[in-house]
Amino acid sequence: MKNVYQPGGKALIQTLLCAGLLQPAVASEREEVLKPYNGPSVSGSDPRTLKGKVMTGYQGWFNCEGDGANLAWTHWAKNLKKPFEPGNIAVDMWPDVSEYDDDELYTTVFTYADGTPAKTFSSFNRKTVLRHFKWMADYGIDGAFVQRFANGLHDKTMRCHKDTVLSSAREGANRYGRTYSIMYDLTGIPDKDIIKVFDDWRMLREKMHITGDPAFQHHNGKPLVAIWGVGFNNEIKPRPGFQECRELIQKFKADGCSVMLGIATGWRPQDFDATKNPELHSVLLTADVLSPWSVGRFDNQTGLKRHTKKYWNQDVVWAREHNIDYMPVIFPGFSWYNLTGRKLGSTPRNKGQFMWSQVVANKKAGADMLYIAMFDEVDEATAIFKCTDNPPASGGAQFLTLEGLPSDFYLRLAGQAGKLFRNEIPVTEKIPLK
Repeated sequence: MKNVYQPGGKALIQTLLCAGLLQPAVASEREEVLKPYNGPSVSGSDPRTLKGKVMTGYQGWFNCEGDGANLAWTHWAKNLKKPFEPGNIAVDMWPDVSEYDDDELYTTVFTYADGTPAKTFSSFNRKTVLRHFKWMADYGIDGAFVQRFANGLHDKTMRCHKDTVLSSAREGANRYGRTYSIMYDLTGIPDKDIIKVFDDWRMLREKMHITGDPAFQHHNGKPLVAIWGVGFNNEIKPRPGFQECRELIQKFKADGCSVMLGIATGWRPQDFDATKNPELHSVLLTADVLSPWSVGRFDNQTGLKRHTKKYWNQDVVWAREHNIDYMPVIFPGFSWYNLTGRKLGSTPRNKGQFMWSQVVANKKAGADMLYIAMFDEVDEATAIFKCTDNPPASGGAQFLTLEGLPSDFYLRLAGQAGKLFRNEIPVTEKIPLK
C-alpha cells in the first residue's frame, strides 16, 4: 500500500477516511474538517442580513475517480457503475477549467475538437471550492447557500463528501469576504427521517461552531438556515410530509435560528406545484424568509411576463403585508438533455437576456434580495460559473455552448444584478454589459 503520509498519498487518505478504514490516529485528520474555523477571515459582504443581497446556490456535488471521495463520477455520469463516457453523461454544460491547477484536474475520455483530452473538477477538492468562492468575490456575488441534501446524511461516504465541501465553503467564504448558509434539501428523504435533519444541524453547531463563524449568514439578528422542499404537491416524489416539515421548522426556530423556506411557486394561491392545505400559510408565516422555486416554471419571455404578473408581483405584496421577507429565485436557462433526453437547451439563455429580464422583473416588483440558481449546476445547465464555449465534441457527445460569450459572462451578469439591487445602477431592460 502507498504510504499515505508521503506526497501523492492524499487521495488515498481521503478514500480510506470516507470509507471508515483508517486507524484512529489517521482518522483524526477527518475530524479536522468538523473543527471550528480558525483561519483568516476578511470583511466583505455583510453577514448580518439578507437585505440587498444577491446569493447563489452551491451544489458542490461533483466527484471524479481518484479524488479521494470514493464516489466515482458522481453527477458527471448517469450510471456510476459504468465509465464516464459518451452515452453515460449527466451534464449539459462543460466547465471552463483553464484557470485550475493541475492538482485540481481529473482527466476524462472526452476530447476537444483538436484532440486535446478534456478535464474536469471535483467538489471534493478543497482548492477548487476555494477558487469558486474567490470567483464570487471577484464578480460581486454576496454568498452562497451550500446545499446539504438530507437523503444522503445517513451514508458515511456521502456524508464525508458533504462535510468536506461545507468545510471548504466555510473557508472560502471567510478568506474572500463572502457569506454562506446551509440549505437542507428534503427531496427524497422519508418522512420519518425529516426530523433527523435537526440532529445534523446540532452536530454542526457543536463541532464546527458554525453559527459563530464570522462568515455565516444571519438574518433578523439570528443565524440563518434554509429548508428546501416545503409545501409542494406530488411534483416532488416522495413529497416531504407537511406535518414533519412543520415540526422541523419549529425545531430550528426554538434553537434560535432564522429560517428561510424553499417553497413551491404556487404557495400563495395554492395552485400549480403547491399542496392544497388550509394550514399552509400559517406554517409558512413562521419562517423569516420565503423563497419560491421558479426554475423550469417558464421558458421564454412570454412565460416570464406571465409568471411575473401572476406570482412575483403579487407574492411581494403579500409578503410585505404579512411582514415576512421574500427572496425570489431566478435562473439563466435550463437543459436536461443528457440525463433525461429532453431537448438540448430547452430553455434558451438568449445570451443572458433571459436571466437579466428576471433580475429586472423582480427589482420592479419590489424584491430586495435575490437567489440565483445555481452557481455550479451543469447537470441542468443552470450554472453561472465559468463554463466553456467550446465543449468536448468526441463520441457524439452533445453539450451546450455559451453562444459565443466569454466564460465569465454570467458571473459578471450576476455582479450587475447585485449592483441593481443595491441601487448602484439604474433599472434597464438592456443587459448592462459590453
